[in-house]
Amino acid sequence: MSEQTDAALVARAAGGSEIAFRSLYRAYVRPVYWVAHGLLRDASDAEDVTQETFLVAWRKLPSLELAGESLLPWLVTVCRLQAANRMRRQRRDRLHEVHGDLDETLPATVDVERQVVEADLVERILAEVGALSELDREIFRLCAAEGYGYQAAADELGVGHGVVRNRLSRIRTRVRTALKEST
Repeated sequence: MSEQTDAALVARAAGGSEIAFRSLYRAYVRPVYWVAHGLLRDASDAEDVTQETFLVAWRKLPSLELAGESLLPWLVTVCRLQAANRMRRQRRDRLHEVHGDLDETLPATVDVERQVVEADLVERILAEVGALSELDREIFRLCAAEGYGYQAAADELGVGHGVVRNRLSRIRTRVRTALKEST
């Protein structure tokens, strides 16, 4: 990203700056798209979910307190929720086509606002991840936030597959333990 931090851009975008929001969009549209594509396996659906993610972001930025240095983990969370909503709708539509009636036990959408507003959990996770070594933070970012597999992350970081697998296992255990201790 340019000279401006995500925190500065988020603050400006939250104040209504379209230029700041556009900078965030340009910085993160590709990773968000690839997360959506990885979940949905369809380019058109991934494009739609990417746009929905940034619409939610535009609405939610005024109340967002950025916990880490990057907006990406939050955007990925929103993207995953939007993708889950789309998959649920598609499943419901397929059931309707097959059975002729809607299965009312499937919720139409996830309450995105409630889940995104539960930022306390995200903040605690990001605080715990922020205390990790640089390599561990990168492993977490690639595997947990961007959806890389062990080998792809290992190739990206220039380390072995086992290093990524073992460190990610320790990171997950550490984060789980920290979350349990704080509740």
